[in-house]
Amino acid sequence: MTAADRPRTSAAPALRLSLVYGASLSVAIAVVGSVVGALVAELPGLLSGLIGAGMGFVFLAVTAGSILLADRVTKGDLLSPAYFGIVLGAWLLKFALFLVLVFTLRDAPFVEPTVLFITLVIAVLGGLVVDLIAVARARIPYVSDARPTPGV
Repeated sequence: MTAADRPRTSAAPALRLSLVYGASLSVAIAVVGSVVGALVAELPGLLSGLIGAGMGFVFLAVTAGSILLADRVTKGDLLSPAYFGIVLGAWLLKFALFLVLVFTLRDAPFVEPTVLFITLVIAVLGGLVVDLIAVARARIPYVSDARPTPGV
């Protein structure tokens, strides 16, 4: 089966757009967060702004990437157990990564916790807005995944 013959879910364009918008937003948050962080807490604030923006993008990218990967692995079969396994596995990986980063960075001397927290919250909320905008602008037809019933 060639790539043209392979069924593709309608979510792929929106997820790719979400990754592009998310990267752009993360760069903007990194610049603003690091500048404000540097003004507030010097070098630890600058680093915290960069880390918070990076963490926000990684979480957004893991979600979108896992759905794109699951779509490719299962060849568009949304009801496949492998599809759910990949997406759920990525969610668990993201959760574990978040816990590891929070506990590792909590007492790090090069981190300003308030700047990191505020930057991370802004990045996560911005990621939600980016996903919303990407889905709204992706121009996805309502019935793109529908297949004709044989014999009808």
